[in-house]
Amino acid sequence: MEEKSKKDHRVLLNQGEENELEVFGYQTQNLRRAFCLTVSVLTCGVLLLVFYWRPQWSVWASCISCPLEEADTILLRTTDEFQRYMRKKVICLYLSALKFPISKNPEEPLVADCHSVINQAVLKPELKLRCIQVQKIRYVWDNVEKRFQKVGLLADSYSCYDIHHMFGLGLTNEEQEVRRLVCGPNAIEVEIQPIWKLLIKQVLNPFYVFQAFTLTLWLSQGYIPYSVAIIILSVLSIVLSVYDLRQQSVKLHNLVEGHNKVQVKIIVKDKGVQELESRLLVPGDVLILPGKFSLPCDAVLIDGSCVVNESMLTGESIPVTKTPLPHVEDTMPWKSRSAEDHRKHILFCGTEVIQVKPPGQGPVRAVVLQTGYNTAKGDLVRSILYPRPLNFKLYSDAFKFIVFLAGLGLVGFFYALGVYVYHGVSPGDTAAMALLLLTVTVPPVLPAALTTGIMYAQKRLMKKKIFCISPQRINMCGQINLVCFDKTGTLTEDGLDLWGTVPTADNCFQEVHSFTSGKALAWSPLCAAMASCHSLILLDGTIQGDPLDLKMFEGTAWIMEDCNVDYYDIRTSDANIIIKPGPKASWSPVEAITVLRQFPFSSSLQRMSVVAQLSGEGHFHVYMKGAPEMLAKFCRSETVPKNFPQELRNYTVQGFRVIALAHKALSVGKLSEVESLSREKVESELTFLGLLIMENRLKKETRPVLKELSEACIRTVMVTGDNLQTAITVAKNSEMIPPGSQVILVEASEPEEYAPASVTWQLVENQDNGPGINETYINMGSSSVPAGEKGSCCHFAMSGKSYQVLFQHFNSLLPKILVNGTIFARMSPGQKSSLVEEFQKLNYYVGMCGDGANDCGALKMAHAGISLSEQEASVASPFTSKTANIECVPQLIKEGRAALVSSFGVFKYLTMYGIIQFIGTALLYWQLQLFGNYQYIMQDIAITLMVCLTNIFLLLLISALGITVFIFFSDFQDIYQGMELIPTITSWRVSILVATLIQFCVAFFVEDAILQNRELWLLIKKTFGFCSKSQYRKWQKKLAEDSTWPPTNRTDYSGDGKNGSYVNQGYESPEQIPKGKLKWGGQTTEQHFWTRL
Repeated sequence: MEEKSKKDHRVLLNQGEENELEVFGYQTQNLRRAFCLTVSVLTCGVLLLVFYWRPQWSVWASCISCPLEEADTILLRTTDEFQRYMRKKVICLYLSALKFPISKNPEEPLVADCHSVINQAVLKPELKLRCIQVQKIRYVWDNVEKRFQKVGLLADSYSCYDIHHMFGLGLTNEEQEVRRLVCGPNAIEVEIQPIWKLLIKQVLNPFYVFQAFTLTLWLSQGYIPYSVAIIILSVLSIVLSVYDLRQQSVKLHNLVEGHNKVQVKIIVKDKGVQELESRLLVPGDVLILPGKFSLPCDAVLIDGSCVVNESMLTGESIPVTKTPLPHVEDTMPWKSRSAEDHRKHILFCGTEVIQVKPPGQGPVRAVVLQTGYNTAKGDLVRSILYPRPLNFKLYSDAFKFIVFLAGLGLVGFFYALGVYVYHGVSPGDTAAMALLLLTVTVPPVLPAALTTGIMYAQKRLMKKKIFCISPQRINMCGQINLVCFDKTGTLTEDGLDLWGTVPTADNCFQEVHSFTSGKALAWSPLCAAMASCHSLILLDGTIQGDPLDLKMFEGTAWIMEDCNVDYYDIRTSDANIIIKPGPKASWSPVEAITVLRQFPFSSSLQRMSVVAQLSGEGHFHVYMKGAPEMLAKFCRSETVPKNFPQELRNYTVQGFRVIALAHKALSVGKLSEVESLSREKVESELTFLGLLIMENRLKKETRPVLKELSEACIRTVMVTGDNLQTAITVAKNSEMIPPGSQVILVEASEPEEYAPASVTWQLVENQDNGPGINETYINMGSSSVPAGEKGSCCHFAMSGKSYQVLFQHFNSLLPKILVNGTIFARMSPGQKSSLVEEFQKLNYYVGMCGDGANDCGALKMAHAGISLSEQEASVASPFTSKTANIECVPQLIKEGRAALVSSFGVFKYLTMYGIIQFIGTALLYWQLQLFGNYQYIMQDIAITLMVCLTNIFLLLLISALGITVFIFFSDFQDIYQGMELIPTITSWRVSILVATLIQFCVAFFVEDAILQNRELWLLIKKTFGFCSKSQYRKWQKKLAEDSTWPPTNRTDYSGDGKNGSYVNQGYESPEQIPKGKLKWGGQTTEQHFWTRL
């Protein structure tokens, strides 16, 4: 019974997600609450202040634990290492407040969707539901599941059939009203914080409260000038902080405000089309897309298709084609049915619809999936409002040292009590002086001074066009020792140049057609594939789309035109343009091509295909393009040349980007049949047409930057979605893999029915360029490994598929590979994020530099994500460079190191200053004396503020030293009397000066000759056997002593062959889990925004 009570008292919220929380139920006790209020009054509000800093103490003091379904107060705790608490009140919503009567019969559902959490959350006959609001998301109490569940979204469990038939006709007015009350408004509202509220938050900061207590003591002892000076500095600091926070709040508010003021048209069941404000939209509404339109919610397309610009979310201003959810009658969840490709049906909030393609006579329709902060844009804004806290060792160690100083102050407190009691001083003065000594150890400017280095570094970065939304990460950049780079657009040029095509005929590769020859590409199925198999659109007379598609299309010399119905006899939902031979194109028997159906490109599928019709023909054609290795699997084996692997390798080893193309004639004869074809049926039994070869040159900045990072002992790793062999070649050309190094290809295979998972280690042999190619591309020449250097340096290269198998079946082997892993190709966005996380587990400080949507998750996961995109999606990354090359990486690391060294220096300076002041004050206490007003002003303001002015620090230090020596030996009685100084005999002053100089010399020697002497510390470590605690260092040491490492030309097998398919649950995502494994911990796992994209 007790165990059940504990279970009812605690549940997990957002289980398995990044923002997972523990939820505890409590009931407020009036007697306890009254007691807390009484104590708060008696302590003059001190208890309320403590409760403000520690909300969990407030709950524990005024409430008792109870089952969650009875709770009126909720305590939430994060499940990460920080264990932060939040207190929330349970809100009750009453449906009786609605303007229409609602049935109180428990058997009658409130909304037509019988599986909706709304039906399970409303208590009848009270018509009441309980909810909480956590980080802008509303959760309602599910009376059936006995847990809090999100509202404001449609469940992922719906099938395609459910979405079309349950929501396709729209919601009734009554159901809309119910959903609006329960889900809240469809608005991403960022409140502009009132200045008074920001001011109170700043003033209630523990540091300022401590400072206020200290100043009260100083004022009570007559230190008015000193106290006034500190008050002025504190007020100035608070005003600047409030101004900065207010500006950030205004900027974010302005960024999202336009989203809440969109007029939309929806279909209301039995009433037709209605126009309303977007904030009134609810999940399940049917939205009509009129044309150019800014999406105010996440929606799934159910009729027609459209082209959207997702640059606000992805950073890539490339039009993306969205297709409708298929009409299929099955019970499979719609996302699972489309696997990783479900995004092609989703219109994300904040993106722009730039073109719609209606289905015949009807409008383009979409069902609202998510509203408000549940949307993709809402997730993005929430990540800014509630950033992930940083666990930086400098800050944790600094806090520990401050605790030590506070302990030292406590010792001083009792020392002062003893001294003043011994001298018979009054109890009031004794207590005041003891408290003064307690506060002396912690310098009042320490927290502000720690951010000085960061502030200057941020200003210098801005001058270099590197912008930062998380300044605290600048210090972290100083510790980066591994940087992951995307390839295309990051290490290499963003644009591609056409090199040539290699067509096939009779199962053999034919003569290469070179685009540099100036000859037009001859008509062939290969030419038709290049002209039609793309996602380009015609917008305001300009062809727009993916740069690769654009280059490929330009190579055919064909043109696009607006569809003219009188000219062409085909009119379909997607046929709003026709493709015709241009003036410079070669002769073609075909007057035009119309694309009837498109299956968009997906980085996870590595392919795209179209269904097209050539003018004058009665049948249809399928054209497909994609990664050569992937596309060959969909072609009939007899059409793929036998030397396909060798030919592909011939081009990829030279760094070419290779695209394969395929074709088949469809047997269907009716247009209606084309519309209902599945992707699986279209993409099968194709004929291999040939290869399209494109050049992807290195940026001129790449090689010098990688060399600079290598010389600084910073590892560089390539994480790309491109071909593995191309990635190896680019790594060699850029010298990411130094000349003479071994490259070992790691290929892992999934377990089969009777065989366990396996991993093969194959040494990559260096080859010369293929014949006839070296005159048009870089000739790498021979770079075989000298016999004397064999095994001295190795680099592992693998594909995303192999990485996934290693993670799932060779988890203990993965760290060994990562220590030397340099190239990770064909990586999906989820695998990129996973790889960054695995490097972090090895105690690497990871930087990630990328420019595309596929990098967003990894950019967020890394300690320092650097986006080369100028789009708004860069807010997903802590750092954004407006200069689109990797020169920003060493600049950021340098500034990080400068800020980190400054933080260390400031911390040492101020803590030593605090200890010196403490000892000086303690010595004066023995004589019942104190420093004068002006001495404290000189110490706490002139000396400590010098640290913040780093540009002229040395000049100020010399000036301060000169003034101090002058005052020390001047013997001007007016100065001594004005500054309340007691002069001593000259010999004492000389002794003090000599002692100070000796101390300076000793400190300088210790700092430079011992603390900063790297060789000395390496010798000490070697002599006493000290080893790094970093996991990657331990692995490096182990592997260096292992004579069998690295393995070459062998195959290893996993030890889980008995089970056949061991699966690591920590890796799987809903997009990769086989059927039947989609449940984890009793509920469907939600995907993070970047995974959804």
